[in-house]
Amino acid sequence: MVHQTISTRTNSASSASSKIRTMKFALLRHVLAALIVGTLAACSTPPPSSPSAPLFPAAPSVPAPLTTGRLPPTIGQPASRWVAVGWEELPGFSDDALHEAWNAWVRSCERPPAAFARLCPEVRRLSIGSAQEQRAWMLQRLQPYRVEAASGSADGLLTGYYEPQLDAARLPGNGYNIPLYRLPPGLMARQPWYTRQEIETLPQAQVALQGRAIAWLADPVEAMVLHIQGSGRLRIAEPDGSVRLVRVAFAGTNEQPYKSIGRWLLDQNLVRDATWPGISAWIATNPDRVNELLWSNPRYVFFREEPLTGLDTQFGPKGAQGVALTPGRSIAVDRQSIPYGTPVWLASSGPAGQFQRLVLAQDTGSAIIGAVRADYFTGWGREAGDIAGRLKQGLRLWALWPR
Repeated sequence: MVHQTISTRTNSASSASSKIRTMKFALLRHVLAALIVGTLAACSTPPPSSPSAPLFPAAPSVPAPLTTGRLPPTIGQPASRWVAVGWEELPGFSDDALHEAWNAWVRSCERPPAAFARLCPEVRRLSIGSAQEQRAWMLQRLQPYRVEAASGSADGLLTGYYEPQLDAARLPGNGYNIPLYRLPPGLMARQPWYTRQEIETLPQAQVALQGRAIAWLADPVEAMVLHIQGSGRLRIAEPDGSVRLVRVAFAGTNEQPYKSIGRWLLDQNLVRDATWPGISAWIATNPDRVNELLWSNPRYVFFREEPLTGLDTQFGPKGAQGVALTPGRSIAVDRQSIPYGTPVWLASSGPAGQFQRLVLAQDTGSAIIGAVRADYFTGWGREAGDIAGRLKQGLRLWALWPR
């Protein structure tokens, strides 16, 4: 799942990140709020609607056993350095419900990094172990390393992302007139194709995409949300009247640069506040300019349809590691700082909550760059989107590496 983020800010301070006739602004409020406040793209198995357990439980800190003996040397990564520490440095290590993270860890073992391949049989066996057994195994087999920038700073930024769940139609009509396209034939990797505006207006682009629509949405802003997040769930109304739940996953882009719509509004002096209240207020009073706003971002995302049944409904889309994401236990990282498949101890405190937990580095994002930087997968649907939208706070990370 390759998602993007939009960095928006007011003039005074920074913050993370035609086809319209009747726009549903109440729905738009929920959709954009889920993106712009935190990142406009960046637990146990939950039911499809939303995670059943809190994603950000406060955990009292119980000290882990004190480390004795000599620590291993610092490990250099292309975009970070890892400093070996004792387990007692990890806040809340003795309190996390580790079994909730084992779903994500077993998933990572489907495509493990070389360093973890020999440990994966043990990880799988421990999926039915107690929290005490899992914790004891980690203490024996893994070494924690504090992730730092080259400057020595261990402080970073945590944001969130999610999987939208939207209504769609298999055929256009009855208000559903915004297409979601498959990759067009002949699209060359790393070769710029038509811009977003050209795709929606030029006859030659329309000819190239004829017959490539997977489904149709009713709202271009919802389509933008889906393009930013890179994946989503669709409740598709079929021609026979049935409704199917499917996933549309990221398949590629038009290789045009990604531009922030919030940044465009600021540069045009149309708003002073490019967070949700400012953007939603501008859209509400300027519905005839929504296409102009959306066309300010020339990047366009193409999708592929995937079935969504059985156990697949309990997990998110596949991340950049190639394994399904687990709500509350998967993060997107800068792979130059933390390799895919690495178990990571995450600690963050801020307006969205305080939490300390085991997560797995399983994805990436265009704006997830830096040594101590993570995007937290919150799940799917509106509730997950609201959480992702609020999440923008300080972060510390510890990579857990085989001894």
